[in-house]
Amino acid sequence: MTQYMTGLVVRDTGAPAALAELRLPEIGPGQVRVRVRAAGVCHSDLSMVNGTLRPPHPLVLGHEAAGEVVEIGEHVTRTAVGDHVVLNWQPACRTCWFCEHGEPWLCSTSHGVAAQSNGITLDGAPVHVTLGVGAFAEQVVVPENAVIPVPRELAFDLAALLGCAVLTGTGAVRNTARVAPGDSVVVIGLGGVGLSVVTAARAAGAAQVIAVDVTEAKKGLAEAAGATDFVVSSDNLSKDIRSRTGRLGADHAIECVGRAATIRAAWRATRSGGQVTVVGMGAADDMVQLSALDIFSSARTLRASVYGQADTDLEVPALARDVLDGKLNLDHLITDRITLAEVPAAFDRMSRGEGARSVALL
Repeated sequence: MTQYMTGLVVRDTGAPAALAELRLPEIGPGQVRVRVRAAGVCHSDLSMVNGTLRPPHPLVLGHEAAGEVVEIGEHVTRTAVGDHVVLNWQPACRTCWFCEHGEPWLCSTSHGVAAQSNGITLDGAPVHVTLGVGAFAEQVVVPENAVIPVPRELAFDLAALLGCAVLTGTGAVRNTARVAPGDSVVVIGLGGVGLSVVTAARAAGAAQVIAVDVTEAKKGLAEAAGATDFVVSSDNLSKDIRSRTGRLGADHAIECVGRAATIRAAWRATRSGGQVTVVGMGAADDMVQLSALDIFSSARTLRASVYGQADTDLEVPALARDVLDGKLNLDHLITDRITLAEVPAAFDRMSRGEGARSVALL
């Protein structure tokens, strides 16, 4: 039977996103159909709309989501109808070079794919889905390795955050930067990912977590996440950070914006021998310039954290257990619970730097 559903579609770069009726494909072997229950509004989705990233169009937006499995195809073994699942926009194939060498977050079958087709159509024409998911829709059809079962007791809105913001932020601290007890950490950019970084850094035992954003309005959210200090970003940011870290600079700077200017600011805010971790996804033509002498003499390390360098199949269920056990509090991350039709307004708030995560409840 043909399945129709509503999804949020952007038809061209810079065009407004709007609800549209989409036709779902019939599921094939190894695929599952998921009824989406909650989907977070991530900056990567905004980047698909405003031209920072240039995916093919038309495009169903959304990738951070949770829902319930309503149908499975032949040969599906890891999930069953009725399971509550988190959608995984970077599923590992487990057979490529990267997967076999312990780096599933760089899986060659999914890494770097901004959008792809999966049989969904709009007015009879193929539609692409963001990061292989297209979660701003009532239902999705995805490969079985793109769903991760989680306990039914976990609320869908909190579960959705595990699929991107929380996993990315927590992984950046635990897996990439490996923040240790007593370290000082600067976090630049306080959206859902940045606030997750703040929480994870404090949980790792960081003695000082300095949260940085462009607006004073984020101070309360930063403190709720566990920040010890809050700084409004300015041209004097590196001096502000050094004044709070014994004139040395921080042991770690974790950049959650994805812009050359903030990456350079993170570099300057870090002590000699410190680590800079880039979490934000930036534009291809936004070039970062660093002095060759500074790179050598400062002995700093600059690296990226892709999807928190996490093995999602292991770490998402572990994070779910932490939430249910009260070890990980995510309540401060959701500032707006909205409908699917209100997602464009959430993009506007995000562009203005307002709030943390908006989550669409379907």
